[in-house]
Amino acid sequence: MEKLTVTVKTKSGLHARPASMLVGTSKNFSSNITLQKHNKSANGKSIMSVLGIAAKNGDSIEIVAEGTDEAAAIQALKELFEEKLILE
Repeated sequence: MEKLTVTVKTKSGLHARPASMLVGTSKNFSSNITLQKHNKSANGKSIMSVLGIAAKNGDSIEIVAEGTDEAAAIQALKELFEEKLILE
C-alpha cells in the first residue's frame, strides 16, 4: 500500500475537468485507488465518486493505492497534482 497526501490547488476544486483527469490517470493502473477527505472516501476510478467528496481549493486529500503497480500509480497521481492540477 502506497499513500500520498495532496492539496487541491484548482480554483474551483475537483470539479468535472480535474476530476476527469484524475480518473483517467487512475484508470491507467490495475491498483485500487482510493481518495479520502475527512470522513468521505471515493473510488479514484469513478468520476461520480470523486465528485462526491466535494473537494475544494485548499482541501487536503489522501490518495491510497493498493496493488501490483501502486508505486507507479502514486507517482503518476503526484505528478498530475503538481504539474497539471494547479490554479486555473
